[in-house]
Order: sequence, then C-alpha cells, then structure tokens
Amino acid sequence: MFTGIVMAAGRVVAAEDRGGDVEIGVEGPGAVIQPLRVGDSIAVSGVCLTVTRRGADSFYADVSRETLDKTTLGRLRAGSRVNLEPCLRAGDPLGGHLVSGHVDAVGELVEVRQDARSWRMRFALPAALARFVAAKGSICVDGVSLTVNEAGARTFDVNVIPHTHQATTLGERVAGDAVNIEIDVIARYLDRLTNPT
Repeated sequence: MFTGIVMAAGRVVAAEDRGGDVEIGVEGPGAVIQPLRVGDSIAVSGVCLTVTRRGADSFYADVSRETLDKTTLGRLRAGSRVNLEPCLRAGDPLGGHLVSGHVDAVGELVEVRQDARSWRMRFALPAALARFVAAKGSICVDGVSLTVNEAGARTFDVNVIPHTHQATTLGERVAGDAVNIEIDVIARYLDRLTNPT
C-alpha cells in the first residue's frame, strides 16, 4: 500500500528482456534506496513492484507481461526517469490517499497550461473509468496523489503545484504523453458492492 506521495525521482539504468518479461534496474537517492530489502514493495511511476535484488544505489525488479501490457513500464529505457515511493509502513503518515499500486489504465495528458504558479493538466482516460472520478476526489497519476478539479465524460483536470512539478516526473510531461492512472480504491470497492454482477 502507498499514499501517492512520491519520495524521489529515479532513473532507469537497465531494462532487459528476461524470457518475455523484463527486469528493470532503477537508480535513486540513498534515502529511498538504502532501506529497501529484497522482497519489499516499491511504487515505480505508480506501479507496485517487488525488489528482487539490490545494488549500492539501485534496485532491480521483474515486470510481468501483464504489467508491461497494462502500464507505461513497457516503454521504459535506460535513462528514463520514474517516480519512486517505498511502501507504506504501519505508523507512517497518510499524506496523500490510499493507493494500491495496481494501475487501472494508461491515460494521456491532453493539455498543460500555466495557472498562476501551478500547472493545470487535463488527462484523458477510458470512458469505463470516468464514473470513478469525481471533482474534489483523489486520483493517482504516475504514482502521484492528486486532487481532481473537474471531471468530464472522458477527461479530468488537476492542478500541479510547483513542488510536485519539480519533485516528480509530472514537470517533464507534455501533451500526448502516456501516464499510469489508478482510480480511488474506495470508489472501486463501492462500485463492486453496489453492482455485484
């Protein structure tokens, strides 16, 4: 479990085919990497992965075919920047919202514009997920917990403050970029409870 509060941006140092799956290696700041142990979960641009081995300032994780097909991780190459968040531990503050690291869909950034000191970003997502997105609700984009400003039939808008713009990969995104989207986990379970088919 995560909260969508990205601890650091890391850099992919390896992305190698392993019999149809891919092993990725990610380098990052010691404060994020050093506490990791083999078997720990870490969110990489919003995708929950398991640490399989460690280097001095890097970790490695296997990415399954399913994850490659359903997220943006299949597009990673050496040098790609990714958002990193270690798993939540009992007693940690919940700074964002509850995030599972199970990406629901790949969305697209369709518009970015300056909005005072923030950046207003509009994302498109599959129509089937739109009902889970509500104004003033939470959504996770590339592992970043954000508040929805407006929700449309196939789009939603958020404001990205200067700190988030600089500390995450969202500041590098341009219109047309693909992003990982995870809807609010509470909305997902409420829908299942009210529509038990």
